[in-house]
Amino acid sequence: MRAELLDAETELRLAYAWRDQRDEEALHRLITAYMRLAISMASKFKRYGAPMNDLIQEASVGLMKAADKFDPDRGVRFSTYAVWWIKASIQDYVMRNWSMVRTGSTSSQKSLFFNMRRVQARLEREAAAEGVHLETHELHEKIAIEVGVPLHDVQMMDGRLSGSDFSLNATQSMEDEGREWIDALEDDAPQAAEKVENSHDTDTLRQWLVTALTALNDREQFIVRERKLRDDPRTLESLGSELGLSKERVRQLEAAAFGKMRKSLEAQSTEVQSFFA
Repeated sequence: MRAELLDAETELRLAYAWRDQRDEEALHRLITAYMRLAISMASKFKRYGAPMNDLIQEASVGLMKAADKFDPDRGVRFSTYAVWWIKASIQDYVMRNWSMVRTGSTSSQKSLFFNMRRVQARLEREAAAEGVHLETHELHEKIAIEVGVPLHDVQMMDGRLSGSDFSLNATQSMEDEGREWIDALEDDAPQAAEKVENSHDTDTLRQWLVTALTALNDREQFIVRERKLRDDPRTLESLGSELGLSKERVRQLEAAAFGKMRKSLEAQSTEVQSFFA
């Protein structure tokens, strides 16, 4: 609560310093000033049962993402922009940790998850005020229309929000030798045959790429490696400076190299297909 309150001019100056100069001190000051906003928003999600410390941490992540992507030229206050990133980060965390069973990840499922109980309570109050009792299916239909999602999504979400998680190690019956629920789950891990096939396919593709690369001259190989095979790809400008070429010339050489590689890969694929025909 002792963090400074930034005026619009100071906030703008700090945002420019971070965007244009990557001034970490400016970033730290900007984030610290709006940490109370992140904490305030995190506290609104306590009802979902997540630890407050985790909620604050996720809110901080959203705040830092907002600071990194904020464009001060748009004329919008940082707090207005940051609210959306903070909320999205917290909601994603809640959705991932609400249940051992994944609740949903689409935008409509998220909207339903965070609004269903509120909409349901309002519809029930309105019906009660009119002396009407809504059956479950009627309530679900009204919620679906209100939130704008399919009826079956409402029915599924209601069941998940009303239930609770059970251990997969619980037995299916009261017998001493009862099978655990986890034993009934299908093993979706790749089988031995699939692993062998995937390994063979990967080795084949790797060999095709090596052959395609050898069809290039030294300069083309260098450009392809630096542009596509590095963890941190280099820019056309940096390669042009090193090779003594213009940015456009490097781009043309890169395009030509890719064209040669594409022809080589297509030829190798055709040979394999004709071999097995």
